[in-house]
Amino acid sequence: MNHSKSTAERESLVLRAIWMLVFFFVWQLAEVVLLVVVVVQLIQRCISGEPSRTLQEFGDSLSQYIAQIGRFGTFNTERKPWPLSDWPTPRPADMETVVSPVPEEPKNEAQP
Repeated sequence: MNHSKSTAERESLVLRAIWMLVFFFVWQLAEVVLLVVVVVQLIQRCISGEPSRTLQEFGDSLSQYIAQIGRFGTFNTERKPWPLSDWPTPRPADMETVVSPVPEEPKNEAQP
């Protein structure tokens, strides 16, 4: 019985290694797609002054997907990434507003 369990674990590990190899190539492709999204978003921002909401959402989903592949590959999860699970849902953008510092008033020095 112990030999049977050991064989099943080994087969499971071999299957996981195959999935890891497949997702390695998917990761490489996803990185190229993310680079294209970044460049197109930069061009969009330069032309219109506003980032594309659609590209923001897709870029966030794609970034999460790449992270899922990394988590699966490093044994942090048993959950296989898309297409074997759901595509990640985009999160709201973390747009920070830049607040310019208020200039300090000159200090009044003692007048003679």
